[in-house]
Amino acid sequence: MERVGAQAAEEVHAVVHAAFAARPRLDPPAAALDETPQSISRALGRANGILARLDGAPVGALLLDPQDGTMFVRRFGVLPAAQGMGVAGALLEAAVQAAPAQQVVTVLARQELPATVGFWESQGFRQRGGHPPYVELSRELPTRHTILDGDQMRDLGRRVGLLLEPGDLLVLSGGLGAGKTTFTQGLGAGLGVRGDVTSPTFVIARVHPSLVGGPDLVHVDAYRLGGMAELDDLDLDTSLDEAVTVVEWGEGLAEGLAERRLEVRISRAEGGEEIGDLDPRIVELSWVHGSARSAQQ
Repeated sequence: MERVGAQAAEEVHAVVHAAFAARPRLDPPAAALDETPQSISRALGRANGILARLDGAPVGALLLDPQDGTMFVRRFGVLPAAQGMGVAGALLEAAVQAAPAQQVVTVLARQELPATVGFWESQGFRQRGGHPPYVELSRELPTRHTILDGDQMRDLGRRVGLLLEPGDLLVLSGGLGAGKTTFTQGLGAGLGVRGDVTSPTFVIARVHPSLVGGPDLVHVDAYRLGGMAELDDLDLDTSLDEAVTVVEWGEGLAEGLAERRLEVRISRAEGGEEIGDLDPRIVELSWVHGSARSAQQ
């Protein structure tokens, strides 16, 4: 399984077109057959796809479409010659791993294809309605993650960072040494930004430009800020729409910067006890709507 972006558009398009062309003829035809390498490239963006390979050759693919707390899986296809080999299940698990900050993963299946609907139901999906000829199926995802060490914390941040878009705001909370900066280091890796991500305490805010044509990372430490007025003095609004903004110690301060935000709460595991050489953390991720600032006006 390989996370891919626009550079893999030709391969992903070839798999999607072949997989959907092999299905029974439908009325109306599957929209996936209208895809082009160009439309797939736009959908893939920086890393919005997963490509399955068997002996080096592409055999399965899907597109990831994150929307707030939901991860939509689209253009899910496996080549006929590779079906029955566990590729579909592996693709699905890769999609779940790619959605650590989403509450549910959702797919649309054609109601005329009961075997396809049955596959999703066998994977824990449940029908949640839909609009004919499509059935919408969803499966809840864990939003609470147990992290055993710094490497796992960075990996979680990296997986979140791969799917962030310009304008996204993250508010991080947790005690001293909880792992907020380590999580942000992973975000920087996922976003592909320049520079080592370290605690910005002494400069309060630091900008890491993108190296891959994506959004910059604005990293803010609100620990020493005295209130909303001092946060306003940083003039974050000038870059908020074009960058991903991460505010450590931002709970109670940064919520007013955007209409929606991803809240990241990090705490020590129950009892706060180390396990051998490990010091586990609990990371809770949730998308929240509503601006505290507008609510006060």
